[in-house]
Amino acid sequence: MRAFSQAAGLMYHEVTDDPSDSGFQRPGARPYALPRSTFSDHLDAIAAGPCVPEDVRDIDFTQPGRHLLLTFDDGGRSARAVADALTERGWRGHFFIVTGRIGERTFLRPSDIIAIRNAGHIIGSHSHTHPDIFRELSHERMRLEWRVSRDILTALLGEPCVTASVPGGDSSPDVLQAASDCGMRYVFTSEPLLRPYLVDRCWVLGRLALKTDVSAARVRELVAFRGWARAHLERRLKVLARLGMGPLYRMYVERSTRPIAGNGTPVPQAQATKSLESRA
Repeated sequence: MRAFSQAAGLMYHEVTDDPSDSGFQRPGARPYALPRSTFSDHLDAIAAGPCVPEDVRDIDFTQPGRHLLLTFDDGGRSARAVADALTERGWRGHFFIVTGRIGERTFLRPSDIIAIRNAGHIIGSHSHTHPDIFRELSHERMRLEWRVSRDILTALLGEPCVTASVPGGDSSPDVLQAASDCGMRYVFTSEPLLRPYLVDRCWVLGRLALKTDVSAARVRELVAFRGWARAHLERRLKVLARLGMGPLYRMYVERSTRPIAGNGTPVPQAQATKSLESRA
């Protein structure tokens, strides 16, 4: 089925003036932790654009139209305040949760997730343990990551979890198929594509990750559906470089995702992985 819609997906992570209080405590996360004032400027830029942020589940992508989707990855503590800011404007956001981290010091508690959902926002999976190179997992491990995360969120909220975003930015057809196999109907990637497309029964939607150095002027351009072709070219060049690096890329990921000393995170990645394996 061919999609006639365009969907501009903006990807955020933490919104905080103190990155040590929210989300992953590692070097690779710092460039994605926006100060509150920067995020406020972004919201004003979005408000000046032609589209109001929507709920992806309400969109018929087979029909012509342009849509704006705001997404927030990881489920760090700052998501609660972000959801409140969107609610004040009457907007909908998509919050993707690393379920193995729920309740940790810098992540959302179950009550926070319920409150965000009750405010009308969308809660989805960002996997259970956030593997940093998801596409290198076996198909069965991919399915396990999606299934366990889906089941936890379904039990917590009392409704099916049908939305997800791929952790780490490294996707593949197998990653998307595994998500569809586990009942996901909308999966967001890190590819800045405007055209949604189907994998099996699952709509795949592109996004552009916004870092701390992205200006409000750039956001105004993006929500006006300009500059996406350039962003996609830059992304493809980056992906090709990663593929060419081979083991060097794995070393880079390992270094950038190493926990920052003294961050006080109570549950290490190894324990979250052990919890996942116990559910296999």
